[in-house]
Amino acid sequence: MFKKILVANRGEIARRIFLACRELGVPSVAIYSEADAGAPWTRLADERYPLAGVSATESYLNQAAVFAVAAACEADAIHPGYGFLSENAGFAAACADNGMTFIGPTAEAMEAMGNKAAARALAEAAGVPVVPGVDGAGLKEGELWKAADSIGYPVLIKASAGGGGKGMRVVESPAGFADALQAAQKEAQSAFGDDHVIVEKYFTGIHHVEIQVLGDQQGNVLHLFERECSVQRRHQKIIEESPSPIVTDDLRQRIATAAVSLAQQVNYVSAGTVEFIVDGVGNFYFLEMNTRLQVEHPVTELVTGLDLVVWQIRIAAGEALSFAQADMYQRGHALECRVYAEDPANQFLPSIGEIVWYERPSGPGVRVDDGIETGTQVTPYYDPMLAKVITWGHDRRGAIAKMIAALEQTVILGVITNIPYLLAILEEPHFVGGNVSTHYLAEHGPDWQTNEAMITEDWLAVAAVEVFLGGQKSGGRGAAVSSLPFSQPDPWHLTANWRNVQRG
Repeated sequence: MFKKILVANRGEIARRIFLACRELGVPSVAIYSEADAGAPWTRLADERYPLAGVSATESYLNQAAVFAVAAACEADAIHPGYGFLSENAGFAAACADNGMTFIGPTAEAMEAMGNKAAARALAEAAGVPVVPGVDGAGLKEGELWKAADSIGYPVLIKASAGGGGKGMRVVESPAGFADALQAAQKEAQSAFGDDHVIVEKYFTGIHHVEIQVLGDQQGNVLHLFERECSVQRRHQKIIEESPSPIVTDDLRQRIATAAVSLAQQVNYVSAGTVEFIVDGVGNFYFLEMNTRLQVEHPVTELVTGLDLVVWQIRIAAGEALSFAQADMYQRGHALECRVYAEDPANQFLPSIGEIVWYERPSGPGVRVDDGIETGTQVTPYYDPMLAKVITWGHDRRGAIAKMIAALEQTVILGVITNIPYLLAILEEPHFVGGNVSTHYLAEHGPDWQTNEAMITEDWLAVAAVEVFLGGQKSGGRGAAVSSLPFSQPDPWHLTANWRNVQRG
């Protein structure tokens, strides 16, 4: 086992990794930017070191600075979490050059799967179904236009490098292809330094289903079942669950087998995720592979009982998996909601400022992964996700009910959050029915609005009353006082002590 692990990340995922290190008895090291000085997640590490600057480029993406700290504190392993350097094959290789272990897949596997065009070719070689399309490498605009016409509209133009919805354009007809191609290439060049694109058939009414895989250095690769990730805004997931309500036993077997075959094709080691789209009749197509830990990994942990971060560390240290595929099965149902500092009623614009009051939910079957506390400053420098609320139930209905209760207990004052938006989704009949596509939010919530806004002073008054009354925020829907100043303005949502009748 390692003698010391440096976590090259921040926020809730850094906290998550520190906890895994504690479980294994391995000392951990936090690095933090100037903007994150004093952040609560840094206190869980055994050692803490500052990085100059506030932007990601100056700090968490600064490989020289990261290696300098690792060398100074004598760390022999680096865990990248997700985002930042987690899928940087050059960084993974540089870890070895600096005498440190990268806790994740090999640089070779990351390179093979990090390029969407190369990953597509590997999927085909492994016998995995791929979306009809064409690799745009070396092709001129006219050739791509003809290819799109042959594939049939609508088509999707997407960057070969990177992800997160950048460099993506949906084209409904030939008339819009040229402009969409130029826009996608320009955005891809800006975001990833590479304007290489792929043109694929764009399916409507499809589901985003992904398979968690886990491989060790001894050649064992297995799957940990599926996650449903179709509830997305701007290609970003906000609600994930396992099992998927649309996956049958037969489909589960076929899609999981395909994911394992692809992972074996690249000798995959560590945790990874193979993403697919699934149509309405059970056909599935390879989308991409994420060669890292996923944001939504907790739902898999809750239904399998495995600690994925602990196993990432054990595998990187050379341990073999102590269980086989036959030992794995899904228990109950898990759901995750991502809580963002953003305004869903205003184009999901990020909200910055101080969190003046924070309370996380609790109770049986409720887990919260966060990196904030009362007094935390939400800055414009990093992703606006504040926390992940995860619930487990014996069935999907139970997991949803627990999630609604948990979000109603969550109190975040000082910034606008998406909690009211998440609650609206969880109670919407189509979502409750369990058959929503990746277009669900565009179809059912494009003009979603909160109720009439309350002023800041009113919210602070509510918070003060709650404190004086003993913090009774957990007694009902009133606990969904979730953001300041525009969320939950109606009096039913203000406080657990509100009544609309006089009591004699």
